[in-house]
Amino acid sequence: MSEYIDGLLQKARAAQEQIEFWSQEQVDMMVAAVGWETYKRADEIARLAIDETKMGVYEHKLLKHQKKTLGVLRDMQGVKTVGVIEDDPAKGLIKIAKPIGVIGALTPVTNCEATLPAKALPALKGRNAIIYAPHPKAKKTAMLVCESMRKGLQKIGAPLDLIQVIEEPSIEKAQELMAAVDLVVATGGGAMVKAAYSSGTPAYGVGAGNAVVIVDETANLAEAAEKIFQGKTFDNATSCSSENSLVIQSSIYDQMVKELEKQGGYFCSDEERAKLKTLMWPDGVHLNGAIVAQPVDKLASMAGMKIPKGTTFLMVEGTQVGRDDPFCKEKLSLVLTIWQYEQFEDAVKMVEDITALNGSGHSCGIHTSSEAHILQLGMRAKASRIMVNQAHSYGNSGNYNNGMPFTLTLGCGTWGGNITTENIHWKHYFNTTWISKPIPPVVPDEEDIFAEYWQKFGK
Repeated sequence: MSEYIDGLLQKARAAQEQIEFWSQEQVDMMVAAVGWETYKRADEIARLAIDETKMGVYEHKLLKHQKKTLGVLRDMQGVKTVGVIEDDPAKGLIKIAKPIGVIGALTPVTNCEATLPAKALPALKGRNAIIYAPHPKAKKTAMLVCESMRKGLQKIGAPLDLIQVIEEPSIEKAQELMAAVDLVVATGGGAMVKAAYSSGTPAYGVGAGNAVVIVDETANLAEAAEKIFQGKTFDNATSCSSENSLVIQSSIYDQMVKELEKQGGYFCSDEERAKLKTLMWPDGVHLNGAIVAQPVDKLASMAGMKIPKGTTFLMVEGTQVGRDDPFCKEKLSLVLTIWQYEQFEDAVKMVEDITALNGSGHSCGIHTSSEAHILQLGMRAKASRIMVNQAHSYGNSGNYNNGMPFTLTLGCGTWGGNITTENIHWKHYFNTTWISKPIPPVVPDEEDIFAEYWQKFGK
């Protein structure tokens, strides 16, 4: 390990030891202080994020930083993470929360602002220290966010080294950090997450996003179009939860496209689609980083297209599901692929096939009034989260109008190469000791357990 990473780690461990036995009241005050100090500097942070990364929309980054910070704090309000957190006399079980130690946090360039408090706040709630390995193209933003959060630590007299950042990040330093900490929480590209899982350290990671959203014949089309527009265009589609494909029932297809056009959607011709494809995947496989989260006018200009004034996003027709057509994949840009289906079973199959190609386990969505369709999709889709009648990128990682935990780290289960399907939040940032006391025996009865089998097949 390099002297630099070792130095960060030693300071983090010393700081964490100082708060290991803090009371719940002390911990909660620390969390509130850190949350407030970064929340109130959201404007400054959002502006730097835009200036440094050249991605996204200032107003949206401002809202994201504020909303995720406040949402994470709301989710943790009143939650016990110190001492006895559960006592079940009937089972003779007492559960005690204990810190993990030092968290290594990898953060992406696309969500370089809000991801930091979304990890630091639950880490501190669990009485841990955290060290960030930011994307090199977002290091200044990471340092500013950390500075704002350390101000909160200073205000209440907590050790400042509970929050640290690698000031000159690199792949090598990130790998050293991951190998040395007690837990890795990795948000970012597939290669980075794979490195986290290969580090030898317990890790929570994410999978690729590629949200496929069904619009069925029972949906309110105007409302669906508005929500799709909101989800697709938020922060110029930096989010892995942005809508990537729409699968529309054929009888409402034309009307739905018109509703999307009312929201500023522009349907590309075959020639324009070909130009976009060449721009977005120059080698036919890998997404061109230069188009990620860029304004729609710039995207069109780069592709050699002329689009109407007021265009907010581009639409292309889906032709075939397969690796030959990269428009099936995650695009991280203001481009939406549009598909048709006849029977609902066909739509479910398209969700399965497209996400199997890219985005396994992440999420999908549906705009509908049919509970039967919701349940059918829920039973079949290999997705960790399904958004119903919501703007996808708003709802997936927690929103005020749903019950999803606020986060920017979305587990995708074994489908996506992850250990959990959950939104990574406060419950994942501490260890639990189970104390077991003897209780009156609960002895299983053979008759209760095997009766149906015996009746059908005999003993």
